[in-house]
Amino acid sequence: MAKLKVTESPKAKIAKPFLKWAGGKTQLIASIESALPKDIHNQKFTYIEPFVGSGAVLFWMLNNFPTLEKAVINDINEDLINAYRVIASQPQELISILRELQAEYHTLENNEEKKKLYYYEKRDLYNTRETNKSTQAALFIFLNRTCFNGLYRVNSRNLFNVPMGSYKLPTICDEPNILAVSEVLQKVEIMSGDYTKTLEHAGNISFFYFDPPYKPLSNTSNFNSYAKGEFGDEEQIRLRDFCTKLSKLGFKWILSNSDVRGHDLNNHFFDELFKDYVISRVKATRMINAHAAKRGELNELLISNYSHEQALQTA
Repeated sequence: MAKLKVTESPKAKIAKPFLKWAGGKTQLIASIESALPKDIHNQKFTYIEPFVGSGAVLFWMLNNFPTLEKAVINDINEDLINAYRVIASQPQELISILRELQAEYHTLENNEEKKKLYYYEKRDLYNTRETNKSTQAALFIFLNRTCFNGLYRVNSRNLFNVPMGSYKLPTICDEPNILAVSEVLQKVEIMSGDYTKTLEHAGNISFFYFDPPYKPLSNTSNFNSYAKGEFGDEEQIRLRDFCTKLSKLGFKWILSNSDVRGHDLNNHFFDELFKDYVISRVKATRMINAHAAKRGELNELLISNYSHEQALQTA
């Protein structure tokens, strides 16, 4: 009798961000890890990320912290949150639509005019916001994968207005990762709205990570328009006040933002705003800039309400 060939099941794919995103935090994770409370690996806790964006830190936390009981994510960008919700609840339907979009787009590889026409037709369809939620999520991912620099930007009417990028055969349907993301999102509460509402979902032991729209270093470096409305200095101050509220309630948090003093030595905005907290300057690499020469390494801020030797305690 012939022996049956035993094959090992493939190793489960690790979930990673399904989007390109201005200000994505993949390259800050090592710095964030070193700044976490010392006993976080041994504690059961809730992870809360009120400005989730592409979720680089979220997926890292979900993949690396088995004691994480649940996560709560939020973003003001309803189109982004719709994509998260669809991946969590209808991954196969989303994959089916993305496969079709990828096949159609790739067939136009050698016809730039038709390719451009296809892109702008899909952008117009997306901006109607009249398709079903799965199609809208698929269009969101399609545009992210095919637009200039993977940038997400809307105008005052909430219309996505980024031109087509120059990618030849971009991956539009990453089926294994969508399935991996869908699996880890089963333990995630997904919200859309004002970030302060996330406090309602905090448990006794909760850890907050804030990645708000960064204060721009110059007038030409403002990527804040990823949702209708602006996140100016008054909003940065309101966020500080919310962080202070969390501190009084006993929750630990860490916040990242731009180092405006590194660009202008006389600009002490964050040093004064967070003078009562721990401010660290860490190296980061920024790859999204219209001018290639201006991409590269710079300082960013990590601000926390605890010394990095302290433990994660019950609120």
